Amino acid sequence: MAAYGLVRLMDTERGPGPAWSIGHLFLLAGVLLFVPVLLGLRRVVARQGGTQRAVGTGLAALGLVGVAAVAVQAGIDLLVAYVSADHETMSELFARIQSVPGVLPVVYRVVPVLFYVGLLLLLGQLAVLRVISAWRPVVVVAGTVAMTATLDLLPVAALLFLLALAPLRRLVPAGQAGAVRSAGWRTAGG
Repeated sequence: MAAYGLVRLMDTERGPGPAWSIGHLFLLAGVLLFVPVLLGLRRVVARQGGTQRAVGTGLAALGLVGVAAVAVQAGIDLLVAYVSADHETMSELFARIQSVPGVLPVVYRVVPVLFYVGLLLLLGQLAVLRVISAWRPVVVVAGTVAMTATLDLLPVAALLFLLALAPLRRLVPAGQAGAVRSAGWRTAGG
């Protein structure tokens, strides 16, 4: 996500061209990398049992629907840039695509927000359960607010997400997702 933000800052033309395509490939890769994050957080919540499992699964599903919408958005952006000779053609194609009923809310405005909602609520659930520290969801909110204010802050937002999420990999190590004890992780820097 940070790479997309940096490429976006350097792209003065805003497409079509190599910077637009490279940036959107980074965006697509970045958002798809949140699939294992959401699923891993769901597994950690599911270990708490009872209704927590169902709530965590629902929140992960919500986040994954948002991820899918952002991925479709990146795909459209890549395709439009690929078939456009200049910025005016891109603008015209985007206007035609976005005029299709349902496209704006589903792909651009409402459904992509579910990614952030699902991620934040999963982290909030883990904080309430005292599996992680309460500052982690707060940092994700700060990153989300930063990128919502302006996409120019996307690299900063990505670093905030990294700060909040990178240490969480200890909760769900590869191949041992079910065997990790969250209390041991908390004392190691939770």
